[in-house]
Amino acid sequence: MVLFFSKPLKLISLVSLCLGVGVIGGIVTIPQVKYWYPLLKKPVFTPPDWVFGPIWTILYLIMALSAFLVWSSTENPNKQKALCWFSIQLGLNAVWSPVFFGSHQIFLGLWIIIALWISLLVTIFQFFKISKLAAYLLFPYIFWVSYATALNFEIWRLNPS
Repeated sequence: MVLFFSKPLKLISLVSLCLGVGVIGGIVTIPQVKYWYPLLKKPVFTPPDWVFGPIWTILYLIMALSAFLVWSSTENPNKQKALCWFSIQLGLNAVWSPVFFGSHQIFLGLWIIIALWISLLVTIFQFFKISKLAAYLLFPYIFWVSYATALNFEIWRLNPS
């Protein structure tokens, strides 16, 4: 059964979904940024804590717009596969904060963010087959995830126990 969604409903659904992932991450992260995260040794390229919220909010909105362009595109044999990859990367995104911050599992968080980066790269390639604009909109996200991966790696390296 194919579900019919109007374009506004598609956009509202995707914005809600993506921002919902951000809210989950924030709920887990905010208390840890006050108590656990400050105790960690961090690399010199670590940004101030206040930077993360605005950047992630913008990225989640861009992600939603990108997925909306693909979902709303004319029928394409690659659309379902592309949206499946989008869902995979979004799921990995949702899991990273509870693992890294909630469980204090820095090394496992590193593996999750590497998997996120790979699935995001595949998502970009899949989106490119359907909408070049949708693919290009994900570039800031993959740049940020690349930076976050380097940050996660360095935090793991500096805090081996």
